[in-house]
Order: sequence, then structure tokens, then C-alpha cells
Amino acid sequence: MTTSTSETAHNEDRLIKIAEVVEITGFGKSMLYRWMREGTFPKPCKPGGAGSRWSLFEVRAWRAARLAERDAA
Repeated sequence: MTTSTSETAHNEDRLIKIAEVVEITGFGKSMLYRWMREGTFPKPCKPGGAGSRWSLFEVRAWRAARLAERDAA
């Protein structure tokens, strides 16, 4: 049985903290939260308590889309 790259990425998804989101994107928390308010960056989930977590798959997909936009320009 063969799995697609998309299926593999979803299987490897995990929830990450803001520090890792900052590391992956290269942008600070203020900018990320602004983009979330504007609806241009993935919103976090709250799996329990007050801590926010982001989908690693969604953050990587967002970054890939920005690079694709750059390459298309």
C-alpha cells in the first residue's frame, strides 16, 4: 500500500507551542497574532487549559504557501 505525501504529513502532525511556531516561521509572536486576527495565519487550538497549540502541518503548509507565492511572483 502506498501513502501520498499529504497523508504522511497528516499522520505526522502534532500540536506545537508558540515558540516552535516562531522558530518555523521566523516571525515574532506579535506579527503571528496580528495575522491570526486578520485570518491569514492558522489559528491555535486549546487542547486543555489556557495553553494554545498549533497544528505543525498547518504551520508548515502556511510557510510552503508563502514560498510558493514568492516563487510565482
